Amino acid sequence: MTTLIIRDFRPADAEAAAAAHRAGRDHLVLTAEVFAWLNTRQAGGEQFRTFVAELDGRVVGSVRCGVVVGTTTRGVGYANGSVLPEFRRRGVFTALLAAAERHLAEHGVAEVHSWVDEEPPSRAFAVARGFTEGRLAHFAGRDLTLPLPGVPALPPGVELRPASDWEDDPYPIFVIEADAIRDEPGEVEMDAADFEEFLTGDWARPDLDRELTVVAVVDGEPAAFSAVQTDGAERYWSAFTACRRAFRGRGLSKLAKAESLRRARAAGYRWAYTSNDATNAPMLAINAWLGYERCASERKFTKRLDS
Repeated sequence: MTTLIIRDFRPADAEAAAAAHRAGRDHLVLTAEVFAWLNTRQAGGEQFRTFVAELDGRVVGSVRCGVVVGTTTRGVGYANGSVLPEFRRRGVFTALLAAAERHLAEHGVAEVHSWVDEEPPSRAFAVARGFTEGRLAHFAGRDLTLPLPGVPALPPGVELRPASDWEDDPYPIFVIEADAIRDEPGEVEMDAADFEEFLTGDWARPDLDRELTVVAVVDGEPAAFSAVQTDGAERYWSAFTACRRAFRGRGLSKLAKAESLRRARAAGYRWAYTSNDATNAPMLAINAWLGYERCASERKFTKRLDS
């Protein structure tokens, strides 16, 4: 008799949870170390929690959920997860999602957001559970052993430096992110970025590579960056490329991202991946110039929990 147990994440679950997350998705770069770290940090107000599904004693899937922070909009949460392909269609993710929704509702969430693979079975699953489909995002990848495009000469006054130069005081990096994230496509206005959340979140991630994260500096002032997370072996993920509003239109994001890829190739990384909203034409154009090719897509679904 098959026994399904939904329970809280334990450190020993990290490898299995990461494997379920990446199964069939070569474009995702999320390590077991990061899974473990996510469940130890204390992010104010996020109420982050991971549930795992244990089937006959084996962890076959997980869901990560929490309250959306960094915004003045209240009552919005998220739930994202996956189950190993061979254990799907057994009610596993239905049970995981129910646990996530209960947790979110307990913390005042009225609307939950979830990214879903842009495939008919996954979309049908979401719709059948009360979700409404929304915007589309595309993943793209490139082989770093292939030639990179020639990088234009740096404009006068522009330097490209690693984020490690701000190791002791990353506030200038936060300023770029806080300004740029307000213009990211999305359903929630990210208008309340917090430096402490940045420090304990983005900056503290164990997979953030501060040598490959490149900052464009204009006349001594940090203006743009291309943030990078890696698996420490051969896979590189472009986490966020951002430019302050006052410095846009100068090609700084393009320069930072190109330099980051050059450094990644020199460091021995083989595969580079990125993701962008389908409406983000400027960044899609930069990625095409850099040699990225679309490899998968996902769609944002939303559900009202108070309906």
